[in-house]
Amino acid sequence: MTNLLRPQDLTKIHQEAELTETKKATDFTKRDEDEKQSLREIFISREIHPEAKTRINAAVRRAAEQGIRQVLVIEFPATYCNENGRRINNLESDWPLSLEGFAKKAHEYSLKELKPLGFRLTAQVLDYPGSKPGRVGVFLVWDH
Repeated sequence: MTNLLRPQDLTKIHQEAELTETKKATDFTKRDEDEKQSLREIFISREIHPEAKTRINAAVRRAAEQGIRQVLVIEFPATYCNENGRRINNLESDWPLSLEGFAKKAHEYSLKELKPLGFRLTAQVLDYPGSKPGRVGVFLVWDH
């Protein structure tokens, strides 16, 4: 014979369901944070690709064929900058000082390899989720 559920049984069922949902949300948040940290570590330790010159030539050639004088070369979260993209957002001339990891290495590469040829890098905040700098785009630009 089946007994009817009592109000205290229903309260316990509800509490268990809430606990399960809270655990799912906590697990999801933890996995998301771990993934973001892993991606940041990869970005920080990443090196310039050995085929960088070939890839740059192909990208700037495609852009030139279309009459474009810039290409997006790196895109990353503003939080990867040492001041969360503030210098880039404010168009400060010393914005490269805010770069970390791969972005910094790419800037150094551009100064050594690309600037003597007439290229320069610019950066801008691409979006503002929650009214804060979101993603930064670094562009390779040329004038002639």
